[in-house]
Amino acid sequence: MRPKNPQSLVAGAVLAALLSVATGVVAQSTPSRSLLALSKRNHTLAIVDPNTLQVIARAPVGPDPHEVIASTDGKTAYVSIYGGGRYHTLSVIDLVGQKALPDIDTGALNGPHGLAFARGKLWFTAEGAKAIASYDPGSARIDWIMGTGQNRTHMLYVTPDEKQIYTTNVGSATVSILEKVTLPPMAPPPGMRAPQGSHPPPPGGNQPRFDWNQTIIPVGKGDEGFDVSPDGRELWTADAQDGTLSVLDLTTRTVSATLDAKAFGANRLKFTPDGKLLLIQCWETAIW
Repeated sequence: MRPKNPQSLVAGAVLAALLSVATGVVAQSTPSRSLLALSKRNHTLAIVDPNTLQVIARAPVGPDPHEVIASTDGKTAYVSIYGGGRYHTLSVIDLVGQKALPDIDTGALNGPHGLAFARGKLWFTAEGAKAIASYDPGSARIDWIMGTGQNRTHMLYVTPDEKQIYTTNVGSATVSILEKVTLPPMAPPPGMRAPQGSHPPPPGGNQPRFDWNQTIIPVGKGDEGFDVSPDGRELWTADAQDGTLSVLDLTTRTVSATLDAKAFGANRLKFTPDGKLLLIQCWETAIW
């Protein structure tokens, strides 16, 4: 759904904290709907009452925190500790007890940045590893990794059914669309028989298999912030170096429009729930 008037898009100095909103946070003294705001300088996560704008509590996080997401049940927050691709940590905050929990070490997946939470799992980009991964809080392990082969794999969007993943690759000026596909069961080549006395196939060997296909779409330079329209038909990127907005048709997987928005330095973009307006944060242009 395209905004009615692209020239009247809401923009300007929208705080990054307001784009890191987690709703449905339920706690003893925390409002049922809360804002989660990061302070890079103080290395803290603040829980804010959106009605009074009062800080309810603060908890420590690692150095250079960049993004925050809450679990679906609103009990836990996860913060990416970025460091320009050097660090390999996700900070974890108990939103009920309002305290820090042990960090998650992402190992060789350096530079965690973009975050999403879907179907009980935490999904994150690893910019230093040019990859996307998922972390299962139940088993406390990273259970899936996929490389993009693109530079600065940065922001992330995961559809609720986990069948589509979108990410911006800032250094390559591309968008990756990852699609989960079903493959037929593994079988020997046609006409080939199993050797006599060979081991039987493993359990579940006749079950369908799953894989991921990647489609790479070139967009404007410096594409960082992006969002998917509420109807799921379009993906818009803010191209910080070009000052443009790229509009991707997710059905045809092509760029359907490039808007000369003069949004130089734009690094975050968000649709309003009704899909009529965009909120864009620009470092270089206060209002446009």
